[in-house]
Amino acid sequence: MSAVIVEAVRSPVGRRNGGLSTVHPADLSAAVLNALVERAGIDPVVVEDVIWGCVQQVGDQANDIARNSVLAAGWPESVPGVTVDRQCGSSQQALNFAVASVVAGHYDVAVAGGVESMSRVPMGSAGTFEGSPYSPAFMERYNGVRPNQGVGAEQIAEKWGLTRAQLDAFSVQSHERAAAAQDAGHFADQIVPITTPDGTVISLDEGIRRGSSMESLGKLKTVFKEDGVIHAGNASQISDGASALLIMSEEAAARHGAKPLARIHTVAVVGDDPLIMLTAPIPATQKALAKAGLTVEDIGVFEVNEAFASVPLAWLAEIGADPARVNPNGGAIALGHPLGGSGGRILTDMLHHMRRNNIRYGLQTMCEGGGQANATILELLDAN
Repeated sequence: MSAVIVEAVRSPVGRRNGGLSTVHPADLSAAVLNALVERAGIDPVVVEDVIWGCVQQVGDQANDIARNSVLAAGWPESVPGVTVDRQCGSSQQALNFAVASVVAGHYDVAVAGGVESMSRVPMGSAGTFEGSPYSPAFMERYNGVRPNQGVGAEQIAEKWGLTRAQLDAFSVQSHERAAAAQDAGHFADQIVPITTPDGTVISLDEGIRRGSSMESLGKLKTVFKEDGVIHAGNASQISDGASALLIMSEEAAARHGAKPLARIHTVAVVGDDPLIMLTAPIPATQKALAKAGLTVEDIGVFEVNEAFASVPLAWLAEIGADPARVNPNGGAIALGHPLGGSGGRILTDMLHHMRRNNIRYGLQTMCEGGGQANATILELLDAN
């Protein structure tokens, strides 16, 4: 049995304290959930589970935001929801869990996606409580070193010999590609406009910096190392956003009169060094390609999350993909990175790009806290 994507949508990505900051994350989720079923033409009563990614599950995002979002959307109380945390890859993992459940025959119809309002629930909020996620045994194993993603990004740059100029050039390119995609209307059909409590309608990604240049980035101070290369301009933006994908078995899609857009061809998840933390997309990609029986040349588009510019650049050095096929519409450096919603946002963008350009195979991967990474290969149906 195959699992297929019937519809995929996302909210605009809002800047920190920007247009979406006044929207409760459950209501933001509800907006994309309702748009998803409306565009697919199905009654939400047939959805057997909503698997939702969210990283900071405290405050506005506590108490199983998946279930709260389902109820905020006005869906039948019979529709359950479960919240997943695999750090930055939470909504990509939500998709992979939904796919596994459909392939196993446990569900016929499921929704996967996620949300993060980093304006309302700042990154690290869960760590403000007493205690530490790193136990004495963990700290002993790693010689007392606490994981830090920014430090890891610096270590990656050093290990792969990446200069600040290379990272900044990649970042400028991300903004240029995102601006071009926005101007061409490539995001319009995937974005669900969001109405804020004061009646303002947000329909565009807010993070794109037009006119970003090497000169402007060169003025920014490095954050994690005085003589380092990582700064705010070549790292992902703190953002608000949500995304949702409708997953069905092929039989269920036919039964509900829904047209499948793509098949989830292969999924993989790996663990890697938790201190350098951000290198796992490399083995995740290799594992997914090997499982799929595909080569780098078979993949028409790659999405590698731009947590920091050093991550996709190191990935490129190891995987050897054509840079023109990697993040063709920009990435998190330009568009933003609403942690729990990013995996679904990237999958949605990749799927729409594949449909627009008649690309048979696309591969998405992203680094995740704890030194993990997911990889997902989509196969466009009816591709020539």
